[in-house]
Amino acid sequence: MDKYYKEIKDKLIDDEIYAKTKDYSKERHKVITYFETGKLLYEAGNEYGKSIIDNYSKKLINEVGKKYDKRTLYRMRKLYKVFSDSKVSALLTLLSWSHYLEVLTIKNTDELIFYINLAVNKRLNYRQLHEKIKNKEYERLDEKTKEKIINDDNLELIDTVKNPILIKNSYNIDIDNISEKFLQRLILEDISGFMNELGDGFCFIKEEYPIKIGDRYNYIDLLLFNIKYNCYVVVELKVTELKKEHIGQIDIYMNYIDENIKTVNQNKTIGILIVKENNKFVIKYKTNEGIVSREYQLV
Repeated sequence: MDKYYKEIKDKLIDDEIYAKTKDYSKERHKVITYFETGKLLYEAGNEYGKSIIDNYSKKLINEVGKKYDKRTLYRMRKLYKVFSDSKVSALLTLLSWSHYLEVLTIKNTDELIFYINLAVNKRLNYRQLHEKIKNKEYERLDEKTKEKIINDDNLELIDTVKNPILIKNSYNIDIDNISEKFLQRLILEDISGFMNELGDGFCFIKEEYPIKIGDRYNYIDLLLFNIKYNCYVVVELKVTELKKEHIGQIDIYMNYIDENIKTVNQNKTIGILIVKENNKFVIKYKTNEGIVSREYQLV
């Protein structure tokens, strides 16, 4: 029993000292220390039973510090169990201990990898990462998108649009009583949050963007531009089930933008229909792959 405890105690004391003298890399050192400690706790548990962690925590609290309680030791053991998997072991030192606490409850390995990479690529702090996990960003991705992420394939703009799209409901209005105008108002009040729901690289151009078709003016609910994919994005809002005429309407708007506003060095316009409820039959028979339909949810 003592052979495990002494090594665990020495590692944690070393980390306490390191944290005070090596600020530039103390988080990396802490994560490695906790991983190695987790390995020892796992082996000790196999040899002496799970209750050994309770015994160790009582001694460590007295001899090293109060933060080494039973809960923390169990988390260290979980860190080892998760990151001993060869699929994720290379990701161990990319984030802080606080970040890893947010992802340790995730059971799906591909989902775990998604959130770690998301935190690294977007430089999220652990609170921002917590919000991403809480909002189920991975779960709201299309299955084809998840497959692309797993295979490290290139993503298209429409791959990253979540379903459902979460729209901040600052007025607590009932979803069944909302109008298209009011839905647009909710989006405009949190336009940056809305564009984050769509993906990366979106810029806002104008709401009720006027286009003249024949002798009549039509108005695009939201016109955006995506810097990453170098294209305009037409967004239409519908508070009903998706209908075939919605596809026809947004297709006309996209063609107008392509013929009258898009420059030769820009890619073709993308259309996003945001509806109360999708209709799988309409989606099945639509022919324009540049149009994506997503449901909305008020939160």
